[in-house]
Amino acid sequence: MILTIFIVLTIIAAYGFWLLFEKAGRKGWEGVVPVYSQWIQSRILGKKTWQLILLLVPIVNIFVFYNLYLDFIHCFGKRRFWENCAAVLVPFIVLPLWGKDKNVQFLNGLYTKNLKAAHAEGRGATKEAELEIAHQSYMDYKKKYPYKKSMVREWADAIVFATVAATLIRGFLLEAFMIPSGSMQQSLLIGDYLFVSKLNYGPRIPNTPIAFPFAHHTMPLIGGKAFSELIKIPYKRLPGFQEIKRNDVIVFNAPAGDTVAVENQDSPYYDLVRSMGREAVHQQFTIQTRPVDKREHLIKRCVGMPGDKIGMKEGVLFVNDKPGFVAPESQMDYIVMTDETGLDEQRLKDMGIEVSPIQPGAYLIFLTQEQAAMVKSWSNVKSMQMNLEKPGVAQANTFPNDPQYKWNYDNFGPLVIPKKGMTIPLNAQTFPLYERAIRVYEKNQLEKKSDGFYINGNRTDSYTFKMDYYWMMGDNRHNSLDARDWGFVPEDHIVGKALFTWMSWNADGNGLSKVRWNRIFKGIH
Repeated sequence: MILTIFIVLTIIAAYGFWLLFEKAGRKGWEGVVPVYSQWIQSRILGKKTWQLILLLVPIVNIFVFYNLYLDFIHCFGKRRFWENCAAVLVPFIVLPLWGKDKNVQFLNGLYTKNLKAAHAEGRGATKEAELEIAHQSYMDYKKKYPYKKSMVREWADAIVFATVAATLIRGFLLEAFMIPSGSMQQSLLIGDYLFVSKLNYGPRIPNTPIAFPFAHHTMPLIGGKAFSELIKIPYKRLPGFQEIKRNDVIVFNAPAGDTVAVENQDSPYYDLVRSMGREAVHQQFTIQTRPVDKREHLIKRCVGMPGDKIGMKEGVLFVNDKPGFVAPESQMDYIVMTDETGLDEQRLKDMGIEVSPIQPGAYLIFLTQEQAAMVKSWSNVKSMQMNLEKPGVAQANTFPNDPQYKWNYDNFGPLVIPKKGMTIPLNAQTFPLYERAIRVYEKNQLEKKSDGFYINGNRTDSYTFKMDYYWMMGDNRHNSLDARDWGFVPEDHIVGKALFTWMSWNADGNGLSKVRWNRIFKGIH
C-alpha cells in the first residue's frame, strides 16, 4: 500500500515537472530524465556544468540537486519561503498546479519574447542557441525582477532547507555512523566512520516522527529526550534494493535498548537488573524507556537468518550444523606464554594488536588467524592457546539467562531463529528462548500459569511468529556484546547495511598518522 502511494505521488510530481519544462520551451520528457534534466537546468541557470559530477557523490548530490531544482522553480516566480517549502515537501501538489496555471510563466515571458526576437534575426534555430537565449533571459529576469532577502531571511531559509534535506537523507537514504567499540575488530576499528545505506533493505517509516533535528534520542548539551511520543506510527518499511543476506554487516537498534539506565548506558538494563536487582537499579539510576527507532545503534555481522539453527562449540560458530563464516579479520583472544624475554608490547600495539599482560611471561592477546600464526612462529613463544569457556559451565548474561540452559559465549545452543509464519510449541524448554520475542517484540500478553501458557488471555500450546528475526554477532568474538547476551534481533530493528568507511581516526596516533589512510573509502564485506 505504502509503495503504491509512493509511486503514484512520484508520478504526479514528475508530471508537474514535465509541464514546467514545456513552459520553459523544452520537451516535457527532458524534465524527468535524471542527470540530463539537471544538465538543462544548469545551462539555463548559468551553473558550471562540471559541477554535475557532484551528483555522483553521496550526500553532496542531494544539495546539488535541490540547489538546481529550487533555482529552476524561482524562474517561474515561485520565490517565496512557503513556495520553496512546498516545492520540497509536497511537489506532487504544487508542481501540477503551477504547470496548469496559465498565470505561471517561465521567466515572466522574457524567454518567449527573446526567442521570437532571435528567430526574427535568424538566430535560435538550434537547441544550443535556445539554451543560450534561455540563460540570457534568466540573467535579464534577475535584473528586472530583483528579489532581495534580509540577512535573517537568508539564514532562516538556509537552516530550514539544510534541516529538511539532512533529515530526509538520514531518514531514508544514508546515515553516517562512528564505531565506538572494538566488537568488530579487526574488520572495523574504533574510530572508523561509516556510511550506512537505508535503501538496501528499505528505509523504515519513523516510529516517532516528532523529534529534535540531528539528535538521536538525547538532547545535545541539556540532556533529556530528543523526541516526542505524541505521534506513534506502527512499523512500516519501504521496499529496498535487496534482501538481508547471511554475513552482511548491519546497523540495527539495540534489542535490549527498550529500557536504559541513563547514567550507565554502556551496560544493558537487563544485565544490571540480573546483577544488582531491579529495586537497586531503579534506586541508583534514572530509568528511561525508548521506542524502537530511538534505541541505541549497534553494528554486527548477521550470522544467522530466519529459520536457521545456530550454536557455538568451543568458540566455533555453527549454522545449520555446518561451521559458519569466519571473517578473515575476525579476532579471538589467546593466552600466550613466552620465555623470560617476553613480548614487545609497543610493537604489537603499533601493529594494531591489543595485548594485556597477565603475569611475567604470560599475555592475553586478541588476534586474527593470520596474526595468531605469526605470533606462534616467534622463537620466544613457548605456548599459545585460545582462551575458551568450558562446555556446560553457565556464563553470566548469556542468552536466554535461564538455569536449565548452561550456556556461555563459546558454547551455546543449538536453537532455531524465529521466522515469519513459523510455529513453535510452547513448553518449559521453549518458553525461555522465545518469551521476549512473543511478549516484547510482537506485543502479546504472555503468561505462564499452572495449567499452561496463555497468550492475550487465551490458553495455547503453540505460537506463530509475525516477524523475521536475525542473529547478530561481532567479529571480535571474545570482546563483543551481541546476540549471545540479548538474543534475537527483530526485523523492525534493522536500520541499514554498512557500505564503506569514509574516514578512520586513530586516537593513539600522532600527527598525520592519526588518520588511517588505508581505510578511507574501504568497502565493508
